[in-house]
Amino acid sequence: MITKTQKFQVFIQSPELQIPTQALNFENPNPNFTLQDLKSSLFAKAHQNLSSLYFTLNGKPLSDSTKLPNSQIAPLSTLTLRCRLLGGGGDGGATGAESRDCYLNMYAIKKPDKVDPNETRLSKWLNCAISNEPLKRPVVIDKLGNLFNKEALVEALLMKKVPKEFWYIKGLKDMIAVELDVIPGLEDERGSRTGAKFQCPITGLEFNGKYKFFALRSCGHVLSAKALKEVKSSACLVCHKEFSESDKMPINGNEEEVTVLRERMEAERVNIKDKKVKKVKTGGLVANRAEDGSVGLPRLSGTKHGIDTKVPDKASAKVEGNSKLVSTGKVETNGTAKRFKAVDAAPANATKEVYASIFTSSRKSDFKETFTCRSLPLGRN
Repeated sequence: MITKTQKFQVFIQSPELQIPTQALNFENPNPNFTLQDLKSSLFAKAHQNLSSLYFTLNGKPLSDSTKLPNSQIAPLSTLTLRCRLLGGGGDGGATGAESRDCYLNMYAIKKPDKVDPNETRLSKWLNCAISNEPLKRPVVIDKLGNLFNKEALVEALLMKKVPKEFWYIKGLKDMIAVELDVIPGLEDERGSRTGAKFQCPITGLEFNGKYKFFALRSCGHVLSAKALKEVKSSACLVCHKEFSESDKMPINGNEEEVTVLRERMEAERVNIKDKKVKKVKTGGLVANRAEDGSVGLPRLSGTKHGIDTKVPDKASAKVEGNSKLVSTGKVETNGTAKRFKAVDAAPANATKEVYASIFTSSRKSDFKETFTCRSLPLGRN
């Protein structure tokens, strides 16, 4: 009995492995022959990981258990051998299961940058709070314990570029000059440092934020809390000037200390406002209240009399005892207000009646209303 020979031909190529197109002829192929067996026969002598290689047909990957011949693989088909890229899953790469949305969501939320707390601490104690430059003499602090270079703070005030968090700094009166003791050997050093440049003149503790420091408002010297605790004295340990407990200002204090300093600052502002000149309005008179609380000279006000409501100049004011208005235009009184009359300001050689006839307010009884003057405000001229 003569058996019929079966022939089966396919083409194989691999651009990635630089294998040109080759033709493979199968005569009476084994029905159990798979693509895994085909890879083993192609790389029998090469020591290569065959699991990283796979066949594709028309761009679709084929399993290694696919048999040849197969209904999917027609005769004269071209099989392409490709390399599988390893990685993904647990090493930061892609696993092939992610979608495009997961990457968009990953970068949509910006994660805050991690800030080293030590760098933040050193920046507050070694640099100016406005310019962020290294502290250099002269150094000042505000009433909340923040450190500044005086030149940088004055320049910001002149240019009106003071940050909003320092709104309470209006001028030199809101600054307190301090004396920082330089570590020996660093007197001529300029620029930023990784360590502290100043120290406590008593204990030698570095001025770097690890220890608490106080500034004395009475003299401006900066001492550590340890020095003030060990040497109990009501005088400065450097210049021996007396100070009270309220003169001790913590530098870069915590929230509780800053709250106490803020309340003290607001109380000082209220006291300053109470000491200023106050104006008490009573009808048409304006009385001036001095700093000691005494009421000063009352004066007339209003644009009707041509008298400005502002406080008159002391040099131009003349006070007499007859309660009359002199040529300077200021009211003279001994404590009782008198209505302004044109007769009182008549020239020396003028007749008062003739001078008063110029003004309608002098003889209201003789005034007769006519058609042309009906709109005039009677009694107000």
